[in-house]
Amino acid sequence: MPAPLAGVRVLDFTRFLAGPFCTMQLADLGADVMKVERPDVSREFSTREGHDTYFFLSSNRAKRSLALDYASDAGREVLLRGLEQVDVLVENFRPGVMDRFGLGPQALTERFSRLVYVSISGFGATGPYRERPGFDQIAQGMSGIMSVTGTPESGPVRSGLAIGDLVGGLVAAQGALAALHARAQTGRGQHVETSLLESLVGLLTWSAGIYFASDAAPGPAGHHHPLASPYGRFRAADGYLNVTAGNERIWKRLCRELGREDWLEDERFADPVARVLNRQALSDELEGELGKATVAEWVERLNAASVPSGPVYTLDQVFADPQIRARDMLVELPHPELGTFKTTGHPLKWSETPTRVERRPPLLAEHTDEVLAEFGLSGEERAKLYEAGVARQRGA
Repeated sequence: MPAPLAGVRVLDFTRFLAGPFCTMQLADLGADVMKVERPDVSREFSTREGHDTYFFLSSNRAKRSLALDYASDAGREVLLRGLEQVDVLVENFRPGVMDRFGLGPQALTERFSRLVYVSISGFGATGPYRERPGFDQIAQGMSGIMSVTGTPESGPVRSGLAIGDLVGGLVAAQGALAALHARAQTGRGQHVETSLLESLVGLLTWSAGIYFASDAAPGPAGHHHPLASPYGRFRAADGYLNVTAGNERIWKRLCRELGREDWLEDERFADPVARVLNRQALSDELEGELGKATVAEWVERLNAASVPSGPVYTLDQVFADPQIRARDMLVELPHPELGTFKTTGHPLKWSETPTRVERRPPLLAEHTDEVLAEFGLSGEERAKLYEAGVARQRGA
C-alpha cells in the first residue's frame, strides 16, 4: 500500500526549525517535499568539517533539494511553472517577505486555485507584533509556558526542547492536512497560517483553566503535577524516577507496595486535596522509602503492583531502551558524507498505509536537475539557469 500522502507534492521554502519540522512531517507521511534553497544557502548553523550539522539533518530527512535563487526573476518564473504541479507550499518567513519575492499567499492562491499555502511566523499575519522577528525562546516566554516551568527557586525556565518551533511545525502540518481534506470537498485550496506564539498558547489547557477559574496566575509547576500528589519526580538510591499515584486506588496500592499502610491513616494524606496541600511532607516521606532501592528496582516493583512509574532517562538511555527499539524509534540510514545518519523514527504506526523513515536528508542541490526536469524545463533551459547562477547542481 502507498503511504498516506503519496502523490502530494510540497514546495518547501522553510529554514531553521519550525518550518522544516512541519514539512518533515509531511515527507514522513509520503509527500514529495521539494526543499527550495538559495544556491549560496548556509543551511543554518551550517557545517562541521564540511558536513551539514544535526541542526539541519534532524528536521530535513526524506526531502529533495532544489537549489534555486527564487529572489531572481528567472528563479521566480521557474517556480511559477512548477506550481502547476504543487499541492502545498510551506514558508516560515516574516509576514510580507514572500510578497517581496512575488510569491505571496494572496497572489499564488488566486493564480493556483488548488494550492494550499501554509505560513508559519513568530506572531502571526495580523496584530501589533506581526513585523517582529519571532524565535522559540521569545514565544516560550510570551506564551506563559516558561512561567509554569521550573521551580519557585529557579524562576521561569525554558523547555529543554525548542517546544515553540516544534509545536508550531506540528500545528502547521495539521493545518496543511485539514486544508487538503477541505480541498477534496470544495476543489479549492486556501491560505493557512499560524505562529509560534499561538501554537504555545493553544497548549495552555488546564494551566489557563486554573487562571480562568481563580483569576490568579499559576506559578512554576516544578517537578510535580500541580493538581495531584504524589504525582511527580522522586529520588531513588541511584537516580530519579517518576511516580504517578493519581487516584485513590493507585495511592492505596503504592502505600501497600512500600509497606507504608500507616500513610492511609495519616490525616495529612487522607484525601487528594490533603495530599496536594501537604505535598512536601509526603514527598519527603516517599523519597525516604524510595532511597532504599535503585530506580530499576522500583520501576519493576511499582509497575508490577500497577503503580505507574518510569525512570528519568538521559538521551543515551532513551535510545538504548528496548521499548524504543521495539517501536523503531531509532533509525540508522546510510549517508554519503556521514557514513551513517541516525534519526528518530516516526511516532505513528499504520495498519494499512505504513510510513517508514527510510530517506536521509538531501545534500544541497542534490535534486536540482531532476526537479527542474519535472517542472518541464528542457536541458537547454536548465543549462542557462546554471550558467547564470540562478540554479545550482550538486558538485557544480
